[in-house]
Amino acid sequence: MPRRRRAEKREVPPDPKYGSELVTKFINNLMWDGKKTVAQRIFYKALDLITQWTGEDGFEVFKRAVNNVKPVLEVRPRRIGGATYQVPVEVRPERRTSLAIKWIIQAARSRSEKTMAVRLAKELIDASKKEGIAYKKREDTHRMAEANRAFAHYRW
Repeated sequence: MPRRRRAEKREVPPDPKYGSELVTKFINNLMWDGKKTVAQRIFYKALDLITQWTGEDGFEVFKRAVNNVKPVLEVRPRRIGGATYQVPVEVRPERRTSLAIKWIIQAARSRSEKTMAVRLAKELIDASKKEGIAYKKREDTHRMAEANRAFAHYRW
């Protein structure tokens, strides 16, 4: 926690192609070593591949995938009387989006396809159909929260 004041949220500029802040956040999370143009090229190539393979608009598939992966509940550890309980809590909207983005990128990186654009495209298609590694992560998180519902009264 900050000692003086709450940190201000920075505004992210919308991306040049779609005019979406969500795309900018995704590209920023995809980026490695400050190479933003490389990350943009990978992302836009992935959306083009999605459009080719599915016949749907790549941007719409991307938005649907992110919405499908957003978690509603998660567990947070809470220490009470020497015991640590996993307490289910609701996820704030900004954190929902950032978790979904991180899980999709992490899932895409763990896939075995040849290029990152292909991996990302396939993971986004899977997530939009409510399947794939990132969607499974969301379901596991929800299952964990459901299993620990008995400790919900320890919420702070």
